[in-house]
Amino acid sequence: MRSECVTVVLDAPQQEVFELLSRVESMPEWATEFVRELKWVDGRPKVVNGLGEFWIRIDADAATGVIDMFSGPEPDDLALFPTRVVPLPGDRSAFTFTMFQDPEMPDELFDSQHASLLRELSGLQARFAPVA
Repeated sequence: MRSECVTVVLDAPQQEVFELLSRVESMPEWATEFVRELKWVDGRPKVVNGLGEFWIRIDADAATGVIDMFSGPEPDDLALFPTRVVPLPGDRSAFTFTMFQDPEMPDELFDSQHASLLRELSGLQARFAPVA
């Protein structure tokens, strides 16, 4: 199984980054390609993007910085996207995001989603960049 793991260093304390990334409601603020629209269906969050509509769930643990993101076409068919925010010296933090290629997923789609993730994490870095 193919995977990609991306880590970015952010100019913000771990708690601040974790607070943003651990809430489904804040995903449209930073995951702008994956979440073009966030809607609620029967009390559950669903994202809309160029590939369609997908259920989304986040399980987060502030003590460890682990943010497990789940997404998929059906509420009981969600893929795991494990992430973690760790503290760094100087009130900085590192955010690591891992994605896995499903056996049925074409390489081109996985590559496209990886490129999208890189753009979104670049935007996240800009969001937390020091004000000049």
